Parts: sequence; structure tokens; C-alpha cells
Amino acid sequence: MIIGVPREIKQDEYRVALIPVGAEELTAAGHTVLVERGAGQGSGIPDELYEENGAEIVETAQEIFSRADMIIKVKEPQPSEWPLLRPSQILFTYFHFAADEKLTRGFLETGATAVAYETLEGKNGQLPLLTPMSEVAGRMSIQEGAKYLERPQLGRGILLGGVPGVPPAHILILGGGVVGKNAAQIAAGFQADVVILDISVDRLRYLEDIMPANVNTLYSDKHNIREQLELADLVIGAVLIPGARAPMLVPQSALKMMKPGAVLIDVAVDQGGCIETSRPTTHSDPTFVVDGVVHYCVANMPGAVGRTSTYALCNVTLPYALRLANQGLEAACGQDRGLLSAVNVHNGQVTNRAVAATFGLEYHEFCV
Repeated sequence: MIIGVPREIKQDEYRVALIPVGAEELTAAGHTVLVERGAGQGSGIPDELYEENGAEIVETAQEIFSRADMIIKVKEPQPSEWPLLRPSQILFTYFHFAADEKLTRGFLETGATAVAYETLEGKNGQLPLLTPMSEVAGRMSIQEGAKYLERPQLGRGILLGGVPGVPPAHILILGGGVVGKNAAQIAAGFQADVVILDISVDRLRYLEDIMPANVNTLYSDKHNIREQLELADLVIGAVLIPGARAPMLVPQSALKMMKPGAVLIDVAVDQGGCIETSRPTTHSDPTFVVDGVVHYCVANMPGAVGRTSTYALCNVTLPYALRLANQGLEAACGQDRGLLSAVNVHNGQVTNRAVAATFGLEYHEFCV
């Protein structure tokens, strides 16, 4: 199989979908690996390292797309890339279709197959290809929150950990999954006052057991959310429904009860966001203010720490890329039902129930 790795063109995206050891493993298995010149630059990986490990460096994305049987990317294909895709071609990347109807319908027209990192399931129902980027985003959310709480960034002028005689910041985390857990761990290290809300009591028990004394848990309902929003200096939106649009937990009307200069970080924005006033932003222009509340809604947060994120992502994606290359789509999915769950679009049809339901499209089961 010919595997293509184009350079990411989404704004402020510095990750790359394959590291040199991946090129070595794929070529050793008898496959051809094409890497667009400069694809690894944002992650500190020179073209020469790819060449030394068996990859062929090509000059343009057009050549990658025209020659490759399978394209491996990090972010969803951008509109300029849609015409480059062709029927029967596999695109293995993050899609987050439920947050973008235009992308969904545009990809359907290509006839290509979408194998989505974010819906691939592990043996125990976990999301192994989403987990590392959720870990990065969760940790980054506190790092960015600390920055945007500073007064020059229009925040409240709050130091997360406070100082003797002055209380620390109150941090509200909506969702106790991978993002929420990692955010809470970093916030606790800053000695902030942290509250995690979740609808799973079992998950709350687990978090209560592993978190330090400055992290508390609450069941997530409308009353608890409203009460905590009034207290919060920093709110982290960390909810996820796999494959589906994120639930809206913070309506615009709730902003008026928040402290002026409080900060909202909606990590769920790439799945539509859990805050009504969220809209995707970029690392170049990450924030905006609504009703006196600072919103940080960067849809590709891990892209800012490209090297860390690239290696964390490729550690988990490479085994699946090898499986797809060695066995082909149908055989690989037939042997791994978790990989089958990653097929969101095939032959111009939606094969993911959540995506189909989000946009009222017909669902077609992908049979192998």
C-alpha cells in the first residue's frame, strides 16, 4: 500500500501524523511512505530523518493525494483538500464530523472512506486515539487558563494558587473524563480550589479516591452548575459524547451571574462546544469576550505543543495504521470491531449513527 503524509494546513497546526519510526515500520512491512516536504517541521522533525527511515519526500500535497491509497493526517481535511480526495481512498485522521455539517457533506461527496481517530474504540470501550490529545488538552487548559486570568489578558487578575493571606482561584471543571481528570491534576498542583462535575457517580467516586484534598466532586445538574458558575474564576468545558455533538451546559444567560473577567475554556469546542457562546478560535487569535467573560475556544489546542502532541499521538496511531496497511480496510475491521467503529463515512454514506442523527442523514451500516 502507498501511505501519504501531507503537511497540515489548518491554521496554527504544528503536528504531523507520522514520526520517522513509523516510516521505518511501514516500509519494513513492504509499503511505500510518501511525506510532503516540511511536514514534520512544526514538530522539530527534519525531512532527512524521514528519508533515512525509508520515506520518500515529495514536493506537493497534490502528489501525496494523487498517489496514496491511504492518507494519514492529524486534523480534518480542509476545504482546499476535499477535491484532492477520491473514491476508495482511506483518510485516517481526526474528523469531529458532528461539529461541522459542511465538512460532513463535503466529505460525503468525495466518495473516500473516513476512518476517524476519535471514534475508534479499544477493547474496554475506551477511545485510545483520542486519549493522548485529551490528556494534552486537559493539561493545557489550566496552563492557558492561568495566562488568561491575568489582567493584561482581560482576566480577573487572579493567581491560580493565591498567596498566604489571599485565597486561590476557584476552578470549575465540567466533565470528569480524560480532559477533566488531567485538568484537575494540574490545577491541584497549582494549589487552586477545584471542583469537578460529572453525571457518573462511579466516576466521581474514582476521582474522589485519586485526587488531593483541594479537589472536590459534585454531581452535574443544572442547580450545581449554576451555583458553581457564580463562584468560578476559571471554567473548563471537558464533556464528551463519542462521535456526537457536545451537550450545551452553559447557556448565555448564565454568563451574567459570573464574575467579570472570569475565563471559560471550552475544550469541547471541536465537538460543537458545551458553552452556548463558544465559537472556534485559533492560537493566533484565541480569545474573545462576551458579557465580560473571557472565552478561550481554540479547536486544536494540542497543536501548540506540536512535538509533545505528535509523539503522543503517533505512539497510539501507528499500530492501527500498520493494521490498515497490512490487511486492508475490510479485513482489518473484520478482525477488530473497535477499528470498525472508527469508520464514519464509506462510499458516500454515513456509517456512524451519532453523525447521521446529528444532521438527519441516513445511516448505513458498514458491513465487513
